Amino acid sequence: MFDTEKSTAAAWFRQLRDEIVAAFEALEDTHSSGPFADAAPGRFEVKETKRQSEDGSDAGGGLMSVMRGGRVFEKVGVNVSTVYGTLGARAQQAMAARKGIPGMIEDPRFWASGISLVAHMQNPHVPAVHMNTRMFWTPHAWWFGGGSDLNPCIEYDEDTAHFHATQKAHLDPHGPSHYPRLKDWADEYFYIPHRKRARGVGGIFMDDYCTGDWTADFALTQDIGRAFLPAFLPLVEKRRVQGFDETAKDTQLVHRGLYAEYNLVYDRGTKFGLETGHDPDAVLMSLPPMAKWA
Repeated sequence: MFDTEKSTAAAWFRQLRDEIVAAFEALEDTHSSGPFADAAPGRFEVKETKRQSEDGSDAGGGLMSVMRGGRVFEKVGVNVSTVYGTLGARAQQAMAARKGIPGMIEDPRFWASGISLVAHMQNPHVPAVHMNTRMFWTPHAWWFGGGSDLNPCIEYDEDTAHFHATQKAHLDPHGPSHYPRLKDWADEYFYIPHRKRARGVGGIFMDDYCTGDWTADFALTQDIGRAFLPAFLPLVEKRRVQGFDETAKDTQLVHRGLYAEYNLVYDRGTKFGLETGHDPDAVLMSLPPMAKWA
C-alpha cells in the first residue's frame, strides 16, 4: 500500500536535489567580479549515506552533497534521503504525543523521504537560506512537510519582498489561503523563544500536512520546492558582488550563532534524524562552518 506514492515522492525529491546542485555550481562558475571572484569555483562533494536497523538490516540512506570554501558559498549542503524501519521508543512517544495517532506504539513502522538544504554564504550581504520538503508514512497515517526561509544577517527589505512574493506566486494556484497560512506557520516555527526573536525574515512552512488527497498535497509540496530557486537565486546574483568589511563579517558570524542555537535546540528535523540513527554528519550538515557568540 502506498508503494507508488512513496516511490513517486522519493524520485521528485532526488530530481529537485539535482536541479539545485546544478544551479548552485553554476553560480560558482559565473561569479566573475566582486569578493572571492579570483578563487576557484566550488564543487559539491557527494557521499552516499547508509542507515542500518538495530538488527543490522538495511534501513535506507541517501546522498549528502556538501560544498565548502566556494566563491559564493562558504558551506552549503543539499541532502536527499529515503529511510525506513521501526521508530525507537522515544520517537514513538514523541510522535504519538504530537500527532495522537492510534496504533503508533503497537506498530511503529515508518518510511520517510525528503530533501534538506542549508546554505551559508561567503559574502555577508548574501542571505543564508534553508529549504526542505518531505513525505512521511506510517501504517496509520501519512503527511507532507517542508518550506523555505530566508536568514539574512544584513536585511534588505526588497530581498525579503522578492522571496515572499515568489513563494506566494507558487502557492496561490493551490488556493489563496495557503500562502498566508504557511507564512504564519513559518513565523511561529522559526521563532527562538530563549532569544525572543525570529531566526530570520521568514518564508513558508508546513508540517503534518494531510488533507486526505495525496495527489493535491503532493502537488502543493512540489510547488514549495519549485519556488525555492526563483526566490533565492536573484538575491545571490544581486548581492554577491557587494564589498564588505570586518564589521559586516562579524555581524554574519554572530547571526550564524543564532542559527546554530535554533537547529540544535528546537528543530524537529534535527532531533528526528538523530533519534532514528541517520548519519550524524548528514543530520548536522545545517551547522555553519564558523560562528560567533558575542
